[in-house]
Amino acid sequence: MYGALHRLIKRLMRVTVPLCLAFCLLLTACSGSAQAGLSGNYVDDTVALARSLQETIAMPQDAEGHAEAESEARAIINAYTARYRPRDSVNNLSSFTTMQTAVNSLVGHYNNYANRPLPEALQERLNKELTKAERSALRGS
Repeated sequence: MYGALHRLIKRLMRVTVPLCLAFCLLLTACSGSAQAGLSGNYVDDTVALARSLQETIAMPQDAEGHAEAESEARAIINAYTARYRPRDSVNNLSSFTTMQTAVNSLVGHYNNYANRPLPEALQERLNKELTKAERSALRGS
């Protein structure tokens, strides 16, 4: 009797545990947290990203909340790139390539010189590129 009950419980566990894990993974994948801060509209997301990055760039290195702003910038850059780089209709636009140039420069600085402030020349170039990408996205190119 106990042997039959034990086999039945083993069979149920073999089925329910993978189902529960699959369900948890499905819920996690559908949560949308990886695309945090993005609306799904390319123009709106490009403008929002450009403005957000300009605010982060303008923030002094020793300002309160600079580290959080930098990590938020990295997160939204990753989400933006993951969403729009695979789209052929978007990644051929001049606004996207300009945005990618700016984003790659900023992330490169964050990765290589994490504790140093942005050089003035890089800051000016990033502001120009972000403004250009924003205008191009609003124009539709």
